[in-house]
Amino acid sequence: MSPYALSMLMSSLAVGTIVTLSSHHWFLAWMGLEINTLAIIPLMTKMHHPRAAESATKYFLTQASASALILFSTTINAWMTGEWTIMNMTNPTPTVILTLALAIKLGIAPFHLWLPDVLQGLNMLTCLILSTWQKLAPMALMMLTSHQLNTNLLIAMALMSTIIGGWGGLNQTQMRKIMAYSSIAHLGWMILVISFAPSLALLNLLIYLVLTSSMFLMLLTLNSTNTNKLSISWLKTPTLAASMMVTLMALGGLPPTSGFLPKWLILQEMTKQHLGALSALMAMSALLSLFFYIRLSYTISMTSPPNISNSSLTWRKKKNLTYVIPILIIMSATMMPITPTLLLLN
Repeated sequence: MSPYALSMLMSSLAVGTIVTLSSHHWFLAWMGLEINTLAIIPLMTKMHHPRAAESATKYFLTQASASALILFSTTINAWMTGEWTIMNMTNPTPTVILTLALAIKLGIAPFHLWLPDVLQGLNMLTCLILSTWQKLAPMALMMLTSHQLNTNLLIAMALMSTIIGGWGGLNQTQMRKIMAYSSIAHLGWMILVISFAPSLALLNLLIYLVLTSSMFLMLLTLNSTNTNKLSISWLKTPTLAASMMVTLMALGGLPPTSGFLPKWLILQEMTKQHLGALSALMAMSALLSLFFYIRLSYTISMTSPPNISNSSLTWRKKKNLTYVIPILIIMSATMMPITPTLLLLN
């Protein structure tokens, strides 16, 4: 792809998200979401492969349906209230339709089926953009309207997302599908607490962005697209392979890594809301995700490839790491000490 075209598309992605984040009018927010969708589709199809074209088609149809539902719900709300303000979603019918539309855009269960298939047909860099940057605008709209959304619907979708996100990743060998189910599970934790404490949902989103970005950048550096390639990562970059194990533990939510921080605070908030049974179910569903993260760590550290590769293999990967990956790895492992500060702010 031409550098000029690439810079234009990346600028459009940034503009679309910024327009949605800074808007107070529903039509302007919808325009930002549309710019976002149209900007990423050429990035998805730049590989010129049938799987990439299939992923782009699935993504376009899903996002177009969700955008139509958003426009439909906001039009009904404007018809009933006479206002297009984002913060004014008072009628229950358009609010439920809006919740479902944003769930489709984010890939929250039971509207998650498009996400693993779409990610599997893309390269790692586009998967990184789709799993991180593309979540910002819909999640911002959900946070802005969180005080008016149906809490029972959000809790049901959150529990379903964490269970499906953990269960779906158990039998996967492709890293992109594993990261897709990981994204579904993390989104479940975000929308669980979004109507009780939006600040905790924002914290969870920020830590999710750090962990997912570091994981995708490491997979991109090691060129590991499945578990077999992951098992020979020690031969390429031993330090990066060890760091990936720490990041996997952080994604699973094990202390003392950064991934434990949002889960701990969310479970604490749920028990304050007298939702002890729901907290127990969420904690048990997190064990499903933790299992396949531990299995990946085992694959990295204690297994060898099942067959002898016919291709030449570099004993040490002579590729200078960027400064971004070490910073993200350090953030993935060392954000627990700021917990008292976050509790004071909350």
